[in-house]
Amino acid sequence: MNIALLIQTVLIYALPVLFAITLHEAAHGYAARRFGDDTAWMMGRITLNPMKHIDPVGTILMPLLLYFATAGAFLFGYAKPVPVRFDRLHHPKRDMVWVALAGPGANLIQALLWGALLYLLTFAGVQERFFIDMCRAGVLTNVVMFVFNLFPLPPLDGGRILVGLLPWRAASALSRVEPWGFFIVMALVLAGVISNFWMRPLMALTYGLIDLALYPLSLLIH
Repeated sequence: MNIALLIQTVLIYALPVLFAITLHEAAHGYAARRFGDDTAWMMGRITLNPMKHIDPVGTILMPLLLYFATAGAFLFGYAKPVPVRFDRLHHPKRDMVWVALAGPGANLIQALLWGALLYLLTFAGVQERFFIDMCRAGVLTNVVMFVFNLFPLPPLDGGRILVGLLPWRAASALSRVEPWGFFIVMALVLAGVISNFWMRPLMALTYGLIDLALYPLSLLIH
């Protein structure tokens, strides 16, 4: 294991990852408060302080162990989920969709902003690889979080969205999967199902949409 390369990778990804998880969780809390549940607000979780959202095991220990164990080929982690009392929302089933969408939505916006910054730095003639690589890491990190969290199985955001959209009977059946959802998702990740049939195609689509949205900026450097 190249320690110098590991340190460089950590430094490049540190800021994008901290922003990605912090704004993702804060967005959930803000949306919940907007639709009637102030649990996250009362607990101080609607904040840009990353220390409020970092889980020592899920955000730091697990990714580092997986990085060393797989030589950087596989990474997985998670932050402390923002507490949401769906029964306190004005319209629980409908508003659940917006609360769940807020997190991935924050990641998509960040991906666009990191992409825009990359174009602007290139246009300004900045050639420092650290900043260029950080912008690319920002796009990648947020695209990964956006797509992965939309996987349609509780407790991921995509599962909550699907529960909110399905008819009551189907929604109730899907919601009962949640206690085992994390283990099901991990099994699907390890089996390569999520990466091959969900992450790769949807990440390619998301990158295409980002390129389309940032096309006017791309004209600056051509």
